[in-house]
Amino acid sequence: MTPGEIVLVNLVAPREKFWGVLHDTSPAGVTVRGLALDALDGWMRELANEGEPSFFPATVFFPLHRVERVFADETLGEMESYAERFRAVVGKDVRDFLSWPPRASAKKSRS
Repeated sequence: MTPGEIVLVNLVAPREKFWGVLHDTSPAGVTVRGLALDALDGWMRELANEGEPSFFPATVFFPLHRVERVFADETLGEMESYAERFRAVVGKDVRDFLSWPPRASAKKSRS
């Protein structure tokens, strides 16, 4: 996997899933800008309704001992990727919202 790809990171101790843009991988761990997978649906709804989000993406480093797996966020058969679901709900590319600083197209949808 390369920086800039949308990924899903499975973590242990505690067990959780984190979704976002891969920034870096190293022998020490992985850095991702995104949010916990269980917050994704609420975040998408808030953005789609052009309301003020109650949570925001963060850039997070996960040490390798917590990383169980890193998956590319991709469509598999009839199951679409989270990024495609985001585009269907919000109407914009998720990278507009996960880049830092936020891209101009993401800022315009907020005004």
